Amino acid sequence: MNAQSTHFGMGSVMSHQISGQYAEECLSAVLTEVKHLEGILSRFLPESDISRINRSAGVHCEAISPETMDVLSQALRFSDDSQGSFDITIGPLVSLWNNGQNLTDPPELADIMHTLPLVNFEDLALDSMKRTAGLRRKGQSIDLGGIGKGFAGDRILEVFREYGITSAYSNLGGNVVTFGSKPDGSPWKIGIQHPRMENQLIGVVSVAGKSVVTSGDYQRCFIGTNGKRYHHILDPLTGYPSESGLISATVIAKNSMQADALSTILFVSGLDKGLEILRNYPDTEAICIDQNLQVFITPGLEDSFQTETGTRKTVVRELVEE
Repeated sequence: MNAQSTHFGMGSVMSHQISGQYAEECLSAVLTEVKHLEGILSRFLPESDISRINRSAGVHCEAISPETMDVLSQALRFSDDSQGSFDITIGPLVSLWNNGQNLTDPPELADIMHTLPLVNFEDLALDSMKRTAGLRRKGQSIDLGGIGKGFAGDRILEVFREYGITSAYSNLGGNVVTFGSKPDGSPWKIGIQHPRMENQLIGVVSVAGKSVVTSGDYQRCFIGTNGKRYHHILDPLTGYPSESGLISATVIAKNSMQADALSTILFVSGLDKGLEILRNYPDTEAICIDQNLQVFITPGLEDSFQTETGTRKTVVRELVEE
């Protein structure tokens, strides 16, 4: 049995392909799970856990679901490991940059400097015993844009397992999750977008049972009146779009949330620091593209990542050296 669907969820177009005896039932359960997670994790839905935490910032903590506690706890680990390059309390900065439609210029420096102190993951207080969460200062807010769909990907993988699925693929708005191989036994081939050529790939990576997540400066961006490109991936430490030298960072890992968070961390931290952080996460591989369109890959992808004609790839072996 096969089942597939395309739908809108968590702010993105999502698609699923499922093979197995209970494919239809599994697909229905996947759609229910995505809706459930959006209902508790979206900062745009007033009754979600995240919205309640944000409204209560600086006042009191909120009771939250086990799923929300899970994603917030793991987000703090990523923040700590990246020394703040990843920070889910980036909400005030995201709101500042998204304040106007059809942006032509960045926010005023004074506004960014005023907002920046509100971004501090250490101000997120979690109580796992009481299952509560709260932000210490008024004006602070959580944004799960760098981890939420990754968390959803892992939950979807659990649904696949529960229904005894043999082969499945989900694309959560660019966050790709694969379960096993394709129905014919061959690996899934996931295209990596060319960061400077629309609707073209810079390469293809073959995976089975892995998640593939890309962070790039081309996904949501605008050109300012000064001619400079401003993209949506903000550096929590500067308040501005990241300028690490990378324009695209893809992470391949078994864990979808890990791939999601680490792609952001890699993009914001830059090649050297980002790969150093990646060393803390075994069985994790990366494809990095710098502003000169040079492609760097970790050694584990040497045979599974193919670049398009005319594009060279450099294997970064320092990652496995002591």
